[in-house]
Amino acid sequence: MSQILTTLGTGLPVLLPQLGVTIALLIIGILIYQAITPFNERELVDQGNTAAGIVLGGSVLALAIPLAATLATSNVLIDIIVWGVVALVIQLLTFVVITLVFRGLKAGVEAGNVAAGLGLASAQLAIALLNAGAMAG
Repeated sequence: MSQILTTLGTGLPVLLPQLGVTIALLIIGILIYQAITPFNERELVDQGNTAAGIVLGGSVLALAIPLAATLATSNVLIDIIVWGVVALVIQLLTFVVITLVFRGLKAGVEAGNVAAGLGLASAQLAIALLNAGAMAG
């Protein structure tokens, strides 16, 4: 029992700031994502739009996955911040590129087209996994 308490006493002061910074990065990423999207997913979700819910959920996961890899592989807070920002930039650029390449996604998601929502969310998640793999090196 004493070893567990010692480990907690040593580990928590490291874990809490790293986790806090990563959560803050995720929130910042979500806010930026919502600012650059061509539609208001939260409003669409409130209206019962399943496609928008899929996109929003996929986007949050796509932002979180590479941040989790950064958190898992970095022991220094500044590394988590720097690589976390890089991860977010890659994911946000991914969204921009996907919406530019597939121009009908906005209308499809707004119309509740689940196929459009799944396509966008899947592409974001695929890049997120590759991004996380590259971050984990």
